[in-house]
Amino acid sequence: MQYDVKVTARMKKIEGQLRGILRMMDEEKDCKDVITQLSAVRSAVDRTIGVIVTDNLVECLSKEDAASLDKNAMVKQAVELLVKSR
Repeated sequence: MQYDVKVTARMKKIEGQLRGILRMMDEEKDCKDVITQLSAVRSAVDRTIGVIVTDNLVECLSKEDAASLDKNAMVKQAVELLVKSR
């Protein structure tokens, strides 16, 4: 699968958020603030997973040979990936 530039940008943003959290921990910031930022990272990761799974499904279904593939199985696999990520 070829990953979109937007997905890479999302991951770099998440990376920056994690670095910020580590900095907050080094500075002994309040745990509520750290947890708030961790929740934001978790949410961003969840959204990124959804984008990747969706893009992959769309890519698979739009291929020329998709007619011969079991589309129901592809959708089921995509849903399983989303469920597994939770």
